[in-house]
Amino acid sequence: MSDTTGLQLLSTLTADGTLTVELRQQAVPAPQGSEVLVRVEAAPINPSDLGLLFGPADLGNAEFSGGRVVAKMPEPATRAMVGRHGEAMPVGNEGAGTVIAAGEAPEAQALLGKMVTCIPGGMYAQYRIVEAAACIALPDGSTAEEAASAFVNPLTSLCFVEAMKKKGHTGLVHTAAASNLGQMLVRICKADGVPLVNIVRSAEQVTLLKNIGAQYVVDSSTETFFEGLIAALKATGATMAFDAIGGGKLGTTILSAMEQVANTGAAYSRYGSNSPKQLYIYGALDLGPTILARNFGFTWDVSGFLLFPFMQTLPPADQERLRQRVRDELATTFASSYKARVTLEQALTREAALDYNARRTGEKYLITPHGKG
Repeated sequence: MSDTTGLQLLSTLTADGTLTVELRQQAVPAPQGSEVLVRVEAAPINPSDLGLLFGPADLGNAEFSGGRVVAKMPEPATRAMVGRHGEAMPVGNEGAGTVIAAGEAPEAQALLGKMVTCIPGGMYAQYRIVEAAACIALPDGSTAEEAASAFVNPLTSLCFVEAMKKKGHTGLVHTAAASNLGQMLVRICKADGVPLVNIVRSAEQVTLLKNIGAQYVVDSSTETFFEGLIAALKATGATMAFDAIGGGKLGTTILSAMEQVANTGAAYSRYGSNSPKQLYIYGALDLGPTILARNFGFTWDVSGFLLFPFMQTLPPADQERLRQRVRDELATTFASSYKARVTLEQALTREAALDYNARRTGEKYLITPHGKG
């Protein structure tokens, strides 16, 4: 098969702080060996994609024209990203599509004509070369839209539960819990009998999660939030939290509530309780500083959480068990919903970019490189 040509979305930051995001025609070579050529049909815009796509650039004052965005990056961020200066970086962690060509290796040939989901990066494109081992072949009848978000959110939500078990905790707290990932976690915990405290930011989000079976949902926008959180922690015994917000005081509030529950009825100790409290920060919906008030004793841990480094700590059999569960429950537990569908060109319009870059919970966009928005 001769080279295939298609659009690719690239993000470039220069040393003077100019960020250019644009579409370019790229020649994609014929697959070799264990490679396959995927015709990309759907790719979600996740918060992790937005960090590379725009980061903290000033989109409000950016120039949008003809499939191209030019924006100014803040000077501290430009310095921090010196390693990417001048490099046109492909964007889009995950997506799904049909394998239209394959290298000569048996594992590649076995995928020819199949719908696959994969996470090679650079999926905001019309075509992508991918290693066969990095693809998950989907059951017959699966659609690209169903499969587009089959890696990041499903495996992350499953790994939250795996981390809980691995660290010896028995219940979870999750913030920004009305997100697609949050809804998946509700379904997983309900099916697996894992106590889960969901923290959301509006009454509408409380209703959304209650309607899919969540038992404990607390609204951080209310005056009774802390009291409600205390009650939910007492009921669940949750001592491990996964925070998608990152900045601000919410992490401190969660740890403080855990400490208050642990100290209920206990003798006073100036060092606090001996109850382990774990806060994992896995997102950055708030790019501001993470504020820790240190009013939760000394038995605590705050750290970051990334999916693939954690997956690598699991035995291969456990990794395959998680992937198989995603395949089996793709249209149920791991179903995603989207606010809008856009083409590559539409993704770089002012209206769309400002909307999806706002990172509002439950308002995920889907890119359809070959279709209509």
